[in-house]
Amino acid sequence: MRRVLAFTIAAVATLSLAAGCDSDSGSPGAPGTPSGVPETSSPAATAAPSAPPSSAAPSTAPSTPAPVRKLKVGAKGADVLAVQQRLTELGYWNGKADGKFGGTTQQAVFALQKAAGIGRDGTIGPKTRKALDAGVLPKPKSSSGRMVEIDRKRQLLMLVDDGRITQVFNTSTGSGEYYESEGETHLASTPSGKFKVSRQIDGWRHAPLGLLWRPKYFNGGIAVHGATSVPPYAASHGCARVSIAAMNWMWNNDALPLKTKVWVY
Repeated sequence: MRRVLAFTIAAVATLSLAAGCDSDSGSPGAPGTPSGVPETSSPAATAAPSAPPSSAAPSTAPSTPAPVRKLKVGAKGADVLAVQQRLTELGYWNGKADGKFGGTTQQAVFALQKAAGIGRDGTIGPKTRKALDAGVLPKPKSSSGRMVEIDRKRQLLMLVDDGRITQVFNTSTGSGEYYESEGETHLASTPSGKFKVSRQIDGWRHAPLGLLWRPKYFNGGIAVHGATSVPPYAASHGCARVSIAAMNWMWNNDALPLKTKVWVY
């Protein structure tokens, strides 16, 4: 009888200890859990082993591209260099690509904007960048020989060889306005027609209407010449202005020798 009673007491004690292990921690008497009282979570949930901590999965969301900045005079950097190289590649005279957006680059941008028929502000914004990427070029009218074409409507001066444009320049021709000179009234006009370079001056020409840098005359007193101001619109008294740097390039590369044909339209 004593052996039976002892066995019964030991069995009850064993059952009580087993009931106290029903916790996530696996330890009897875990904090917040009275010993011998089961958790309220389901057996399936408590039976599953704790998952080991895992490192966060790398984000697969696409990164937002950096905004493309607007380029204008004074800008510097690799993006300016890329624009200069693209302008040169297309044929817009741009001097030496150096990553610095100066007046020469602005003149080339003016020419591109004129060819594309967009606003002429001399900066690289979305529309101008699109025209640059698309490789917009004006179409020449001549088909043979060396020709200087001056497009008065678009205010462009182009060097054309056998129907292929080799260089494009921003130019400013006659404003179409009246002006006074030596007591007479004149119309600031660049007459259309076909001409030839007939004379030239390698230096400053102190003309009655202002200074002309290294002029190449093709129609009386009308010339292609360098000027300190070449806006993106018609503003001269009749000549075709280009920048000082562009005129120097034309002389240094013999781009407009005497007898070169000039077609103004």
